[in-house]
Amino acid sequence: MTRPNFVFIVADDLGHADLGCYGGRPAAFGAVSPHLDALAEGGVRFTQGYANSPVCSPTRFALMTARWQYRLRGAAEEPISIRTRASSTLGLPPAHPTLPSLLRAAGYHTALVGKWHLGYPPHFGPLRSGYDEFFGPMSGGVDYFSHAATNGERDLWEGEGESAEQGYLTDLISRRSCEVIGRLARGREPFLLSVHFTAPHWPWETRDDAALAASPEVRRNLFHLSGGNIETYRRMIHHMDEGIGAIVQTLRDAGALENTLVVFTSDNGGERFSDNWPLVGGKMDLTEGGIRVPWIAHWPAVIAPGRVSAQHCLTMDWSATMIAAGGAAADAAHPLDGVDLMPVLRGEVETFGRPMYWRMNHRGQRAHRDGRWKYLRVDGHDYLFDIDADERERANRASLEPDRLAAMRAAYEAWEATMPPIPGDATIGLGYSAKDMPQR
Repeated sequence: MTRPNFVFIVADDLGHADLGCYGGRPAAFGAVSPHLDALAEGGVRFTQGYANSPVCSPTRFALMTARWQYRLRGAAEEPISIRTRASSTLGLPPAHPTLPSLLRAAGYHTALVGKWHLGYPPHFGPLRSGYDEFFGPMSGGVDYFSHAATNGERDLWEGEGESAEQGYLTDLISRRSCEVIGRLARGREPFLLSVHFTAPHWPWETRDDAALAASPEVRRNLFHLSGGNIETYRRMIHHMDEGIGAIVQTLRDAGALENTLVVFTSDNGGERFSDNWPLVGGKMDLTEGGIRVPWIAHWPAVIAPGRVSAQHCLTMDWSATMIAAGGAAADAAHPLDGVDLMPVLRGEVETFGRPMYWRMNHRGQRAHRDGRWKYLRVDGHDYLFDIDADERERANRASLEPDRLAAMRAAYEAWEATMPPIPGDATIGLGYSAKDMPQR
């Protein structure tokens, strides 16, 4: 078989149950995610898939490097702020091997369409970290119409220059992705296309809300704390889903769908209007709602349709899988922490052991999942949960099983000892607090 193409699609702040195929309820207008639901039906849907972090830029460090994000200084920011735009330290170092740079060295054309959020030029940027082409915003959140970031400045790029393109950002990302596929599928090189939507991240704007983007409410505060609702949020997901449907159709029309691994996920758990049921918590939390996310993989040449997998996996595992499937080799000085999921995709094994670890400066959080068990610390309190029996994390088993708690705590601390400590100047960026709305 010829080497596969890769289309790695990442949503922004999507909740675990926001999609129909994950139990999401229809909106007033109908099915929220019919194209993603069809992609899952034609491939494999993972029920125990996780993001490397409950906040955006740290997960993206792991996605790009296929390594624990904690190894790099920039990933200690929760998340990277546009206020650090001039920083020469808070970003993905160009010298560090990445998913795109390793695949490019193996003969792939690489493109990123959508959000970067890993530092700003002139010190950092997609073109400095292995991508041949880039279109999208550099920062964490931008308005869908004005393309302004939280500082009010326009943040839409073509390569390393400003893009003057106008329109609803979700549609711009979808259309550009289709253009890239149409162009690259005619060539002889295999390709990696990273499609990083900003949807359904705030501000709460659908395709019909251009007037809202110009309102004092949004221009004053891009977090849009006084706006939004569930129907708007679901419509934003639907717009993204329509774009993903167009991407899949473009692959099909180009004759490239059969041998393209399409992967879909979210950078972290859901935010204000997300549906995470039955999970507790969301973005910024190491409870399940903050880190367990949708994972869909579609590859007709390899993956049998209609499968559901309970394999545990992290964002960086999918990057490691693409590196392996593309015939690329990891850099000897930067061995991968991600694991290759190809045996699961091929159906050679149902599941294999995959211990997972997380830490957050915010609220002093830590977590370790191994098999059915999860050790969690929040605000100095240690918990033990049987996730298979209690994925809502309401039945704390710590007092009943002190030996298991101690063993999992020790395993976490042994892992953490292999990571750099959190720097004292690392920042935590909370967009809102209890004064804005009641907390979970």
